[in-house]
Amino acid sequence: MIGVLVVEDDPLLAAGHAEKVARVPGFAVVAVAHSGREALAAVGAHAVDLVLLDMTLPDVDGLQVLRALRAAAVPADVIAVTAARDPAVVRQALSMGVVQYLLKPFTTAALEERLRAYARFRADVAAASGEFGIDQQAIDEALAQLRTANGPARGVAAPTLQTVVAALREAPAGQGLSAAEVATVTGLSRVSARRYLEHLTTTGRARREPRYGGSGRPELAYHPTPAL
Repeated sequence: MIGVLVVEDDPLLAAGHAEKVARVPGFAVVAVAHSGREALAAVGAHAVDLVLLDMTLPDVDGLQVLRALRAAAVPADVIAVTAARDPAVVRQALSMGVVQYLLKPFTTAALEERLRAYARFRADVAAASGEFGIDQQAIDEALAQLRTANGPARGVAAPTLQTVVAALREAPAGQGLSAAEVATVTGLSRVSARRYLEHLTTTGRARREPRYGGSGRPELAYHPTPAL
């Protein structure tokens, strides 16, 4: 379970953010803070994996909170959830490791997709960690999950999608296909195959499960769902 700290000075918005987070499987709100000082105290008191951070707070701004988190080596990731549009603020936030920057007002779907993208990123990093760490391709693929969070259909071409769908449908029953196997069957690159498979997963037409075997790290196998 990914523990989330919601940092928002408006109580109604904070409650709304918390409600949206709770709707996404795999996430749980561990605390809500209405100021920067409350946020820093909450990080020390709870197991926080992800912070939804407003950049405009009544005591210290979000950038100061970010600096304090980094200075204290707090391992939590941060998604900025804010109305702050100043390019300087955006640049500073990104330079301090904000993994997503979501501007208000936003839809429930927009926040939920970013949370799902973040969950995929964490899962990919965890699955790729082997005896010798993580390789470059795995890092690139994990980061791609965050870069494509603005919409699962972005970069998805219908003819190519149908090719990937056909490959999944023709896979041996119960075995599924990995991104590498789909790449081999379709002629796509592994990164492209994975993007299409993740699109199918996001839209409920495929599911993914770890496949164990051999001495290497487990790989993800994608299985068709009845919706496919």
